[in-house]
Amino acid sequence: MRKRKDNLLLLIWLIPFILLILAFEILPVITIINSSFLQSDGTYYTLKQYKLIFNNKFYLQSIENSVVISLISSIVGLLVALIGSHSITKLPAKVRDNVLMLSNMTSNFAGVPLAFAFMILIGINGVFTVIAKNLGIKLFQGFNLYSEMGLIVVYIYFQIPLGILLLYPVFDNIKKEWIDAAVMLGASSINFWRYIGLPVILPGLLGTFGILFANAMGAYATAYALVGNFNLMTIRISSLISGDITLDPNLASGMAVILGLILISFTLLNEMMLKKGNNVR
Repeated sequence: MRKRKDNLLLLIWLIPFILLILAFEILPVITIINSSFLQSDGTYYTLKQYKLIFNNKFYLQSIENSVVISLISSIVGLLVALIGSHSITKLPAKVRDNVLMLSNMTSNFAGVPLAFAFMILIGINGVFTVIAKNLGIKLFQGFNLYSEMGLIVVYIYFQIPLGILLLYPVFDNIKKEWIDAAVMLGASSINFWRYIGLPVILPGLLGTFGILFANAMGAYATAYALVGNFNLMTIRISSLISGDITLDPNLASGMAVILGLILISFTLLNEMMLKKGNNVR
């Protein structure tokens, strides 16, 4: 009887959380999915929005651009974060804490301030660009910050500190005793990481990559502030909701559903790879 009362009390305490999830998670998703199948005037259900997206090269290009930029920035960011997080484990405790604090602060430096910072530093008239030009150094020759390559560079910047924060705890799974035992048995550093280290940290690597990919796919403010109306899914969705010329909330809902399906598909693939990595380990 007492256990039943405790369970009832816990359920009562969960009611606000359940209502919050319903109001800000489930209901908006249902509304977006429903809107994506509605005719523009909202009179009847149709697949017109999805047919338009998949038959229009402009919208297909936005999907391609988003996926390509997210993949490149996630892979590069993951590699740099992997090296950086492993290096941090070798630092003294006090220095390590300061570096992690700096990484935490940097991971939150995104959006419009980040885009503005890059404009100030390496834009067309940025500080480093002007200094290099005055010194006759062709430092940024052929590089345009306000392009797809510039967008990739900025994305990589905010992916690295997030990757470090996620990967740093992964290296705690590597016991020093394992390394000492491998050395005593004559294993080289490469062999240790190939047969022991990498299988142990592989699930963490895959999980981090999935988070970085989702982080890049959902980025909006940084891209919009830096390159304006660049053809990305998030920017297209925004222009279809608030644009003066191409206002079409139903089409925006269709784009949002496709974006969600891409992220869900990638998450499921990532989970499959995680299970495979655990089996290998």
